[in-house]
Amino acid sequence: MSPQTLRKAVVLAAGKGTRMKELTRDLPKPMLPVQGRPILDHILEGLAQTGFREVCIVTRYRAEVVEAHVGDGTRLGLAVTCRRQGELPGTGKAVEPARDFVGSDPFLLTYGDILVRPHTYRRVVERFQSGAYDGLVTVTRGEDVRKGGLLFFDEAFCLRRVEEKPDEARLARLQAEGWLRPGDPAWYNAGIYVFGPAVFDHIGRLQPSPRGEYELTDAITALIADGARIAGLEIEDRWVDVRDPETLRQLEQGLL
Repeated sequence: MSPQTLRKAVVLAAGKGTRMKELTRDLPKPMLPVQGRPILDHILEGLAQTGFREVCIVTRYRAEVVEAHVGDGTRLGLAVTCRRQGELPGTGKAVEPARDFVGSDPFLLTYGDILVRPHTYRRVVERFQSGAYDGLVTVTRGEDVRKGGLLFFDEAFCLRRVEEKPDEARLARLQAEGWLRPGDPAWYNAGIYVFGPAVFDHIGRLQPSPRGEYELTDAITALIADGARIAGLEIEDRWVDVRDPETLRQLEQGLL
């Protein structure tokens, strides 16, 4: 598929962020301030610095707050479109409203509560454009894989398998089957991707997971089954999942 130009990005900003408790009573989580500015602004500025010009923000909870703040994106040097997520829960269905925005182009996708340095987006673009890839997933190490996606790669660091929030029994089976070996890193899904428009065909066929949600990782598994070549990229610099008030506190104190 590549090399090809990446000019479009999609930011998922639909969730309330229940772990933030009263902090998200009036604000969606991506609008919570970090060092005086919304999380979302940090993300959008990083994308703009990387050369992205068109961004779609998917909203739901307190959607009007995001829409009023961002406007058309002119102040950030972007053309911003907002789309609202429907009633179906999960990260898979959250992407679906951006389908008309994406059209026939590849696009970067990021969750609206993931903070990275701006140069990380540049590394994502460079890795995707470095070979004939159909997509890209980012990973980090040192996180509790039971709380997110556990990813497995081949020798070229292309994706082979995804396990979403594996419990202890599943981790033990993965070890017994040779997928998890002592000394090897456990790659944690870092929530920044590149996809081609083909992902929407798989999203459209998603069924609820055992957690009752439509999981983006199930669509990624379907892409792999169809023979898609999805590159991996480790985020080696700052990566923060702004998941709870304690993380916000540490960000404000410069500890993350």
